[in-house]
Amino acid sequence: MAELPSGLLEACVVVGAPSDKLRDLYQLHQQSKSNDLPLLEAEVLQVHVPPFVSKETNSSQSIGPAFSRVQRRRSFIKKKRRDRAPEVLPNGETTNRTEASSATEDISVPKDLDLIALPQLCFPGGLQVANEQKEDSYHFLVFTDLFGNRTHGVVVQYYRAVQSCQEGAVQNGHRWSSKSRLYTPFAVCVISKFPYYNALRDCLSCLLVQLRPARQSDFEETIKEFSAKLSLVPLPPPGRLHVCFSLRPLQVVLPSREDQDSPVIDIDLHLPFLCFSHAALLQVLSCLLQEQRLVFFSADWARLTLVAESLLLYLQPLSWQQPYVPVLSRGMLDFLMAPTAFLMGCHISHFEEVAAETEELILVNIDDGIIQSSWSETVDLAAIPLAAAESFISRAECLQLHYDLELCHLGVGTDANALRGQRRDWQTRLNTQIQNIMLELVVNIFRGVQDFLNHEHRVFNSEEFLRTREPADQSFYKKVLDTHIFHSFLRDRLNRKRDTFSCMEHNTRNHAHRNHAMTEFPRRPLMSELSRGGYRSYTSPNDRLSKRLGASLPNLDQSTNDTMTGIISNRPASLRKMTPDIGLKSPQKAVKVFRLPEFPPPLAYHYVQNYYSDMVASLGKAINATPPDESSLLARFHYLRGLVNTVSNRRLDALEDFQSLYKTDSDIFPSQMVKSLVESLPEAERLQADRRPELKRLISRLKRDQEREQARHDNGHEEGTVKRFQLPKKYMQLEEFVKCIQESGIVKDQGTIHRLFDALTVGHQKQVGPDLFRVFYTIWKETEAEAQEVCLPASVLEHIEPSECVFKLSSSVKTSRGVGKIAMTQRRLFLLTDGRPGYVEVAQYRDIEELKVSSAPFLLLRISSLKLRVRGRKEAFEANLKTETELWNLMVKEMWAGRNMADQHKDPQYMQQALTNALLMDAVVGSLQSSKAIYAASKLAHYDRMKMEVPMMVPKTTAETLKHKINPSLELAAPQAVDVLLYTPGQLWVSVGSGKVMVFDASSWSLTHTCLVGNARLNCMLGVDKDQVWMGSEDSVIYIISMVAMVCNRQLTEHRAEVTGLALDIDKYSQKVAYSCSAEGSVMVWDVPTLQAKRHFRLSCDRLQSVSSCNGTLWCCSRDSIMEVWRNGSVKHRLNLPEQHRGATATFSSMLLLPEREELWSVCVDSGEVCIWHFKDTNKPIHRVALQDCSGCYCMIKVKNQVWVGGISRSSTKGKIYILDTERNQVLKELHGHNDKVTALCSAEDRYVLSGAGKQDGKIAIWKVE
Repeated sequence: MAELPSGLLEACVVVGAPSDKLRDLYQLHQQSKSNDLPLLEAEVLQVHVPPFVSKETNSSQSIGPAFSRVQRRRSFIKKKRRDRAPEVLPNGETTNRTEASSATEDISVPKDLDLIALPQLCFPGGLQVANEQKEDSYHFLVFTDLFGNRTHGVVVQYYRAVQSCQEGAVQNGHRWSSKSRLYTPFAVCVISKFPYYNALRDCLSCLLVQLRPARQSDFEETIKEFSAKLSLVPLPPPGRLHVCFSLRPLQVVLPSREDQDSPVIDIDLHLPFLCFSHAALLQVLSCLLQEQRLVFFSADWARLTLVAESLLLYLQPLSWQQPYVPVLSRGMLDFLMAPTAFLMGCHISHFEEVAAETEELILVNIDDGIIQSSWSETVDLAAIPLAAAESFISRAECLQLHYDLELCHLGVGTDANALRGQRRDWQTRLNTQIQNIMLELVVNIFRGVQDFLNHEHRVFNSEEFLRTREPADQSFYKKVLDTHIFHSFLRDRLNRKRDTFSCMEHNTRNHAHRNHAMTEFPRRPLMSELSRGGYRSYTSPNDRLSKRLGASLPNLDQSTNDTMTGIISNRPASLRKMTPDIGLKSPQKAVKVFRLPEFPPPLAYHYVQNYYSDMVASLGKAINATPPDESSLLARFHYLRGLVNTVSNRRLDALEDFQSLYKTDSDIFPSQMVKSLVESLPEAERLQADRRPELKRLISRLKRDQEREQARHDNGHEEGTVKRFQLPKKYMQLEEFVKCIQESGIVKDQGTIHRLFDALTVGHQKQVGPDLFRVFYTIWKETEAEAQEVCLPASVLEHIEPSECVFKLSSSVKTSRGVGKIAMTQRRLFLLTDGRPGYVEVAQYRDIEELKVSSAPFLLLRISSLKLRVRGRKEAFEANLKTETELWNLMVKEMWAGRNMADQHKDPQYMQQALTNALLMDAVVGSLQSSKAIYAASKLAHYDRMKMEVPMMVPKTTAETLKHKINPSLELAAPQAVDVLLYTPGQLWVSVGSGKVMVFDASSWSLTHTCLVGNARLNCMLGVDKDQVWMGSEDSVIYIISMVAMVCNRQLTEHRAEVTGLALDIDKYSQKVAYSCSAEGSVMVWDVPTLQAKRHFRLSCDRLQSVSSCNGTLWCCSRDSIMEVWRNGSVKHRLNLPEQHRGATATFSSMLLLPEREELWSVCVDSGEVCIWHFKDTNKPIHRVALQDCSGCYCMIKVKNQVWVGGISRSSTKGKIYILDTERNQVLKELHGHNDKVTALCSAEDRYVLSGAGKQDGKIAIWKVE
């Protein structure tokens, strides 16, 4: 049987005193006339669970019509009767059960519902009979199973006269006297999988309206009907669609979750702000984050759960992992003796008892807003970090928490539902503000955690993270880092989960910090940040990028004096009063509410089926009335209709609705439910599904996803593990050493680590011992710390760039320019003079002309010194570095070589790598302490050796045309090939590896977004409109990314093989259409607004590679031919490979149409020439342009009156770009910019061309178009 979708009601339970005990108590009370009434023991009287109706059929495939994940069951009532009527089974047969004589019938309930504890929780203060009618009382429960899954309950206690409970009862032949009335409480508990506290309280309020006038004989039937109605209510899907239903006299609204991973919020989140001061609130949150043993106290049972739930919601996306029981009855107080961390709540009357009997508890008095510990009246725990706390208080002070102030200008409403809607809207706005403020607090506390993660080895370097925190906050972080709540949060970061934390952290991150990976150096702070308080302010959350960088392209014509991208650091703004959530979240779109039809008689099968049919019809109308561009709303309607079709046994219709989610919002696709639905299909329906192409695709995709998931599982993919970095305890061979260095965060590049291994193992066996590694690691960290502690005066700072920082400082030495310390930054050497600190420029690396080790006379001795000559200066600079001379000689030479290569290749990464090499040399010399230390360190002089061995002169033409380089693989252990490049206004899209897409801001060429698109390589990208980028993948799916929201939640799944090409055109009705082709020859035509496939056809060819539109026909390029195709799919012309190219390996790789010249240009993978065809007259001879020193071409684009061809050199493995003149068909330039074949080209507004290379290079070059 298929798993049914979740619905509002999981179970409805009635708890109260049994009638025989009430009868005895009443008699005793009448006889004694005493006002003292004893506490009674509560029992479960009724349990109602869905489904309540089912079609009488023998079919085992039937799905019961109710929204519930539980199996098919009836509602039961606990009865104490010896004689029972024969039971009717679902198949219509009757049975006289042999166990009918037993005193109590077993009650069938959901397996995770504990009926034994429920009576205590429904009456946590005990069941007390009263002399007078009392007000109804509500409270809220949370149940947690062994796996940590939570179920939620809303309980109403209401009183009925004992006499009415015993209607018609006769004792000893006489009716009961009613001289003195007694009232007994009943509790009705509605249990749901989701915390719909306000909605369920509304539902119970409506139930009481029906129960008060009802006779006792109708009591069970009324509650059963009420439960059956709630079981018909589907839950809204995640997103901006709420569900509303009428339960007279109220309209009840079920709010949806914000997204798949967010919790349902149907609660007044401002309650803790009314109970606690801001300081006290932060104290409670600190206790939660440190996983203390917390007990909440209140005189109001409802307040306990509502405040506890709000506080846990404040910590989202961190989730409480410890025992959680917000309401403890008096019989459960022994739970507080548990040795683990927990969060529990009990009545304020137990406060003194709990404080005296238990130790090491944090006691939180909600009613008085006081927090204390069981051992003292204060709480001696580390506080929330000061900067985050101050920012929170500043925002929280601006919250408007009082609804009455909203009503000042309004008249008195007369419509209760309208008034409730008004209040709900206000509460929603306030909840959103509070969520934003609390999320910002969490982000500010844990900002920068991801900088200390190694995703490849799933390691968190906690020591390094702690070093970046304020000294006063260290104790807080040390405690938090060892908690389960933080471990779970880390696991999500390592899994690259895109949740509210990651989005806000990205949006509010300091711009310098955001681009750290693309422009900065090994974790030293910016010097301008150091001057304002050291490394701590560098990671301060106060500096934020306030607005998006300009979308226009940078002017790369300006002086390329320095190819390192400078970073402008904003001064921290002083804390000031601000609006509660300004700048934190983009404004939410308006919420839509779907109103369910009126409830039918809920216990009649055919009425229920008609109800489902009405709901499906209403949803169909809503879908038809929604414009295609509102894809998110369409997805919610399809999802809801899929749920209704599932529970009403329309399986194929349900699958069609779920299939529609791929094109509207694949994020909410319910894969488990659909998998269960497919498995439950009867043979006849399975055959029908196979005849419907879209369902056949859906089923085959599910199967493929299952196989992929199984393969990941079989390969031991560890998504749940999180390791802390630890120093090694045994000798390491090269492979283990590489892993250990990468985990430590020192460096990721495998080539560099191999050279470091050679350096550390000079003169002995090729393995690194734990002691040597520990010394090396310690020296690296100490040097890093020393650099971070350097505090330069303002008089020195004004001479260096804002982005410069000191990476190495010598001891105090005598130099030809005075006495002081030599400082090494990423740009220059300067002397920091002793005494009153002053600045003396030594040299910028690019200006060095000569560098050598010399010796200076001192009395009868000669002292080793470093001598360097600088361009434009007559006098050489000499520093008596003594024993440090050889090391500084190596380091400065490497920096000099790196600077020259960075300038020649317009690639800042050379400078970054040179700096890393120099710092590693320093650590190697410090750790070896032997005569071979300098020789060992020279193994790391990578660029200096390259300069000596193979002078890397860049050809003049290349140097003039090349403007900049980007390295998308900077953070990876090894380069990855650039598969596809796409430019859209203001943005560069880069595809690398298996579906990884990186987005760069074209005004600074800095990384702004990274996202994963599927799990396979991307073959093509296309900007379809202002908000859509389409991406064709090897997994046969076209993924659609929204440029505004930067999310990929729509997919076109019609292709059966890998998607290889995309193109855009306008059809004869002036509508925008897109074309896509796949490897096996299929071409599809798409209506862009609706994402519907208008038509498709298949061509006979060997691997179709691209499609283009021109003058009403399509041009399709395959490996063996180029075809001109009519829009109906018939081939008009076919151009085959030129004869001299035909062979086993010869294939077309790219084609380019030049309509204004009526020419088609083509290149081949293994040919060094461009073929130019006349497509109007294919009989004309082909014109060939030979490309010098070219063994193959891979891509072509047209820019202005030029064609740029990307290929590979015949004499080496390096990539080359050829620029051809379209009028003269001649090669204008040859560009040498890559160390591997050129795999991708794109144009940026015809001003720049961007080229990407294969995996031996992995870089993107930016070229100026003449």
